[in-house]
Amino acid sequence: MSVLAYIEQTEGKFKKSAYEALSYAYDVAQQSGTSVTAFVIGNVADDVLKELGKYGASKVMGTKQSNLDNFSTQSYSSAIHAAAEKEGANTVVMSSSFSTRGIAPRVAIKMGAGLADGAIELPETGSGFSVKKSAYSSKSFAYNNVKTDKQIITVVGNVYPAKENNVDASIESFEASIPEGELKVQVKETTIASGKILLPEAERVISGGRGLKGPENWGMVEELADLLDAGTACSKPVSDADWRPHSEHVGQTGIAISPNLYVAIGISGAIQHLAGVSSSKTIVVINKDPEAPFFKAADYGVVGDAFEVVPKLIESVKKFKSAGA
Repeated sequence: MSVLAYIEQTEGKFKKSAYEALSYAYDVAQQSGTSVTAFVIGNVADDVLKELGKYGASKVMGTKQSNLDNFSTQSYSSAIHAAAEKEGANTVVMSSSFSTRGIAPRVAIKMGAGLADGAIELPETGSGFSVKKSAYSSKSFAYNNVKTDKQIITVVGNVYPAKENNVDASIESFEASIPEGELKVQVKETTIASGKILLPEAERVISGGRGLKGPENWGMVEELADLLDAGTACSKPVSDADWRPHSEHVGQTGIAISPNLYVAIGISGAIQHLAGVSSSKTIVVINKDPEAPFFKAADYGVVGDAFEVVPKLIESVKKFKSAGA
């Protein structure tokens, strides 16, 4: 009996969050003295699949069947369920992502399993099966006490380290039986967010709000992000005004992120925005309003005009980097 880790891929490659989820699955398997099988949907080369062994997968099951070429929560959840049944897996682990928000509940229903979403630590198995998660915009913690024999766990990105647990993984092809009714969804077009650093994977994020006054002033945000190898983000009003693409919107109704560094420039810090960024390890706020709510959540705060503070910050970063060159 193994733990099954569903590993998401993009254009035949794996992101950091995939290795984090697999490392988590490996440690869960170690708790129960079993092994991990990684399951991958899509066209991924065997040598790339083999790399999953570095993070603990003793077997990698890959399916390249044509009826899964287009993503849908219905067909993907059926494929994951079929893989779990084949492996006799009682526990399925996957990254907490936009896609798995729809997949995980469906897999749970199909397996008759309890769902523990947003895990930030390994399960406590001393008396039952309890998984810790953040709650109330990371102001507190909650525990999912799963009482079923089977469990589905989604793991928040950037909270559990990707660790190498070298295993010689075997590669196996798998053909999942998908009910005809779940193949009726037709995907007309898929647009993948582009950029130097995508937000779900970013370890550092520079974000701007209405305090920047207009899209023409985003150059300093992008320059600072380039200097810090960071992704760029924005608040909801900014994306609603079409100053920035919606793929950069972070918050309760946008992308939830947990980078090591989050710099908020000209963002007041409404509760909806905090809900998506409060898991950040370090929050820096730059705002000219000393009463801005964001300062209460910040690790570091600068009260000042962004148009004066940010250029000075850029200059300081450049000097620091040139001194170390």
